[in-house]
Amino acid sequence: MKNKTPNNFQSGIHTTNFWDEFLAKPICNSHIADFGRDKEKLNGLWNYGIDQYDTCLRNRWFAEHTHDADGRALPQDCSFDSWETIPVPSCWNMQSERLFLYEGSVVYTRKFTYKQRRPDLGERVFLKFGGANYRAVIFVNKQYMGVHLGGSTPFYVEVTDVLQGENRVLVVVNNTRRSESVPMENTDWFNYGGLYRDVELLRLPKTFIRSLKIGFSQGEIFADIKTDGAEKNATAILRIPELEINTKFEITAGAGRVTLPAKPVLWDIGEPKLYDVAVECGEDVLHERVGFREICVRGGEILLNGRSIFLKGISAHEDSVKNGKSVTADEIRENYALAKEMGCNFMRLAHYPHAEVAARIADEVGLLLWEEIPVYWAIEFENPDTYCDAENQLVELITRDINRASVIIWSIGNENTDTDERLDFMSRLADKARSLDNTRLISAACLSDTVNLQINDRLIDKIDIIGINEYYGWYDPDFTKLPKIFANSKLTKPVVISEFGADARAGEHGTRDDMYSEEFQLDVYEKQLDMLSKIDCVKGISPWIFFDFRCPRRLHYLQGYYNLKGLLSADKGHRKLAYYVVQGFYLGMNEE
Repeated sequence: MKNKTPNNFQSGIHTTNFWDEFLAKPICNSHIADFGRDKEKLNGLWNYGIDQYDTCLRNRWFAEHTHDADGRALPQDCSFDSWETIPVPSCWNMQSERLFLYEGSVVYTRKFTYKQRRPDLGERVFLKFGGANYRAVIFVNKQYMGVHLGGSTPFYVEVTDVLQGENRVLVVVNNTRRSESVPMENTDWFNYGGLYRDVELLRLPKTFIRSLKIGFSQGEIFADIKTDGAEKNATAILRIPELEINTKFEITAGAGRVTLPAKPVLWDIGEPKLYDVAVECGEDVLHERVGFREICVRGGEILLNGRSIFLKGISAHEDSVKNGKSVTADEIRENYALAKEMGCNFMRLAHYPHAEVAARIADEVGLLLWEEIPVYWAIEFENPDTYCDAENQLVELITRDINRASVIIWSIGNENTDTDERLDFMSRLADKARSLDNTRLISAACLSDTVNLQINDRLIDKIDIIGINEYYGWYDPDFTKLPKIFANSKLTKPVVISEFGADARAGEHGTRDDMYSEEFQLDVYEKQLDMLSKIDCVKGISPWIFFDFRCPRRLHYLQGYYNLKGLLSADKGHRKLAYYVVQGFYLGMNEE
């Protein structure tokens, strides 16, 4: 016999699975190509409330029920427009001492005014959220719009039918670490929270160009577009003025493709040539700025535009002393300039998708990128919901950066143990990436077999470049194991040493045997680079890491809650001794 709901049941205090209602409406793969479009920013000061007990969701504050059925006033535990304010975008950790280590929900809200610009034609309206760590539950004018999982990729919510003159948007952002999520609860970086990237309003025609994928292969430029709206069949025009391209092609059932011979100047590290592109379809015009290049693996070589290259790289977190994860475009440009000064042609953006603008700036300055999703350490590989989360983050990343010439590698994870469940999970991710984009390389940062001293991770059969993380000289002091691992491995694919390094506190000096001193880190780098330069299959390195970053698991008194493996101090004002060793190594190399 089924238990009936007791007559004294009160949902706000008795419901334990309150998240289920909201998780049942996920926002997935919602990307809209929006570069060059007219967007109205909703940045600025938002009201916020720290909601440690999730009372907003439990008691449905978003519905704003202030009176009962007889019109009598009801008590409320919230007063949205009288709350304190917080800047958007920002990480809440950087805005208040009481929020620095806070994990849980924060309720954000603001009002905005809306008027149609073209009432004769009508318009569709979307809200774009550039990033919200890790769950974001969206309400507009008391209506639930959906929940987005994954803190690092943008998502879009159509609000056309719910807008009125004055509007309230309310967002519950939750950064709780969860075992079933991607990433899971145990990571090696700081758990920032907040609406930490732009929030924007986007107005589009009734039928608009939702996506554009454009590239170059074997002497031809190709372009694929998809439209969204009632008009499924139309004629589109592709324009690339500098290449004298002005070509019509047909859209059928909301999709169309055009290919044509062309001889563009290829985007390259030394000459990051970009072309202005426009696609017109009906009332909509989409603009892009793209570079055309080819990247592939042939045998044990990595080829850029047919030329063998060595990836002279560095790994980097999205972190800032002042802004946390809410890095600015100026900070990204500073990072890239410092990396290029060190001799880099390549950067590994770890361990999650970095800001959308990061790849666009890399396109401009000529820096190759490895982009990654946070399938990190001990993900619940057997959990189908965890896989859906990971796949959606991968799809959103690839869809977002599909036209970025700088991006040459999609990484599907980092430092996972080689189990059957993990092999199936990540093989499916690799297959998904290839189905979306067969013009780039697939990799993952893998671990070697420390018992047999081999690289034998079964995932290497599914990827193009073998990423290897190893810390000989630091977590394992025995340097002699490193050449043995490669001697014992039968590798036919290029290897990128995706991590190696050692902690050093900026300005801490001592002998080469004093751990945490710059001299100790220097010694590790000199020995690592000497060994790695003699291993033929190693075609790139991205040492860990460019600059020090916050991490609560780092409790040594010299660390001070920072991972100190940076070649630069956290504020990038101090260059450690190892920085100059890497700089000398890179600048001394001649690319073939």
